[in-house]
Amino acid sequence: MATVAQTLQSSGPAASLEDQTLLIFARLMEGGQEDEETCRDLDELTKLLNDDAGAQQKNKDHKSICELIDSDCVDTILCYLDMRQPEVVRGHATLTTSAYLRAANEQGSKKLSDFFFERVKRGTYDDYIVAFCVAAAIFPIVPDLSAELFLNEGFLVSLGPLMRRKWKSRKVETACLEMLNASCMNSACREAIQKYCVEWLEEVVDQDLDGEVLSMNADPNVHSEGGSINMRKHSEQVQHLAAVILAKLRVVPSNPSANDPNQPRVEAAVTSIEDLSGMFTKMIMRDEDHGRQHSIEGLAYASLRPKVKESIVSNPELLKKLVTTLKDAPPRSPMTYGALSIFLNLTRYRPSLTEEEKKMSQLKAYADAAGKLAPPDALDDDEHVAKRCKAVFDAGLTPVLVTHSKNGSPASLSIIVSIIHSFAMTQALRAPLAQRGALNLLLAAWTTLPETEATGRRMAAQAIARILISTNPMLVFGGNRSNSAIATIRPLAFILPPDPAADRRDLLPTFEALMALTNLASMEDEDVPRSIISIAWGQIEEQMLSSNDRVSQAAVELVCNLMQAPEGIALYADGNPQAKNRIHILLALADAEDAGTRSAAGGALASLTGYESVAKLVLQREGGIKVILGMCTDEDEGLRHRGVVTLYNMVAGDVEVCQLAREKVKEADGIEALKQSLKLSRRPEVLQLTVETLKALLGQE
Repeated sequence: MATVAQTLQSSGPAASLEDQTLLIFARLMEGGQEDEETCRDLDELTKLLNDDAGAQQKNKDHKSICELIDSDCVDTILCYLDMRQPEVVRGHATLTTSAYLRAANEQGSKKLSDFFFERVKRGTYDDYIVAFCVAAAIFPIVPDLSAELFLNEGFLVSLGPLMRRKWKSRKVETACLEMLNASCMNSACREAIQKYCVEWLEEVVDQDLDGEVLSMNADPNVHSEGGSINMRKHSEQVQHLAAVILAKLRVVPSNPSANDPNQPRVEAAVTSIEDLSGMFTKMIMRDEDHGRQHSIEGLAYASLRPKVKESIVSNPELLKKLVTTLKDAPPRSPMTYGALSIFLNLTRYRPSLTEEEKKMSQLKAYADAAGKLAPPDALDDDEHVAKRCKAVFDAGLTPVLVTHSKNGSPASLSIIVSIIHSFAMTQALRAPLAQRGALNLLLAAWTTLPETEATGRRMAAQAIARILISTNPMLVFGGNRSNSAIATIRPLAFILPPDPAADRRDLLPTFEALMALTNLASMEDEDVPRSIISIAWGQIEEQMLSSNDRVSQAAVELVCNLMQAPEGIALYADGNPQAKNRIHILLALADAEDAGTRSAAGGALASLTGYESVAKLVLQREGGIKVILGMCTDEDEGLRHRGVVTLYNMVAGDVEVCQLAREKVKEADGIEALKQSLKLSRRPEVLQLTVETLKALLGQE
């Protein structure tokens, strides 16, 4: 007799969508296929369901293929999520399940709910395994629906007796704990687990195998074969999975009930987070893959606690093992994400707060703790984090991060950027970071991260800035210096304006970007300053007028460096109205209260006033000569030098502008100012140039 699949296949190549759907389900129901064939069928079904969902959105009258998918068909799809199926098949079945729930909407949710409760109601080990595996798989796909199933009255209460059965089913226990582990992403589910499951989770983690063996030996009706003992104890994998769940509950405690004011805010824990991290550490240190993924996940949660962070970095062997684990982990895998999360926790700095924000934080803490203020953990201050960053860096993490960044997801790439960003906080690590390829990693991350990942992109750009502030760009960029240096300009320009999405205005990235651009502009390559002007000039000009003295000074210092390029000079010397306004701004900044800003503006004027058009603009500015003479008599000898150079540029020559400049300088008591400069100065070059300027003013050769 022909099978259903054979009958449908005889309908010809131009089969309808309905026939295609039924044919795929016929093959999936019959089974007996190779894994590749099963995955191919699941992929075809996923495509049909995705297309169907899209058609429903475009046309409300579209007849959905989901009408063909009855409970048996849903049962077929969901059973491929069973942990006893090959991993590759489960992965493809997860995508198919997601596509079905999207296309079937409420009908699909109802069929999924019916499947779950029917299997749990049957109560056989086989049914429990399938139901729990399905629940674990769908939690990330439909968290609200999953939580509804999970929190159904009486369900969680029934898990305790199941896990405490005298004869253990490893697969049932594993599937149950995988479900609990996945459900911890939901706060209501975490609270329910805390209420109904913590006691037996503690029992699983703390099982006393020796005591179990002794009790069995004392019972004449129980044989002491290894198989019997093994059937009465929890497996090590189950223990570690239970420990991961406890770690999540410890790190993210449940909220106290609003209806029970007497309930303690933090419940006493039988197994502390430090005990759990010790268990995870022992498992990771073993040279075996079994159970390592759960231990990595558990340690990722435990390492949110400062004490655990310190215990990890104080164990060099563990650090090296974690680096090796990340190195060997496949891209985009749970193992990769877990290991990256551990390093992220170890290296993350606390966000810096203004004094006002610190006071507000204290007030909130007082209100929340009913007057008991819990100060920030001292183990998480900047000094401790810097030491942890150094330990992690010394363990050889950077090259591994560079490798993983090439094939990682946007989420893992953002974590990698955050870790490098923390490394770059320490000045001593910046040059080694550049040597190990971090700069190229950051450039690639800034380019490839989507615009929605604005935080990751800004962190990448800021880390680039920090590295370039502390390193010689001529050495960093190697032989192809110009192109490589130019590639960093756009990320730096990206963080010149403060983050528009931030709650408060943070000018540190702006300052660091300006400092990095200043360093780049000092390169002996005209293409670099030309590119800086082309890409970032508008933002640079804006930052020159910043209300923050350090930012303003950094911007003017950058402008001073850019005046070594023809394109920079043209901005001030081409005689147009904008040039006039720019010269007026430089003169105002040369008279600013901040000494650093005055010095930077004076340096720019000293470079520009050798051009006749600039000298004319200075003379046209009311009080312009007075500003320059003020530079000549400043307390700082470096600024006096800049002032004398500027004045000499304007008065030494035979052109008309020089004659006019000499007249205006004399009218402003410039000769007396230069004499005062002679009395104040000690450096030979300043003294000599001041004398030359006096001679030019007095008409002496």
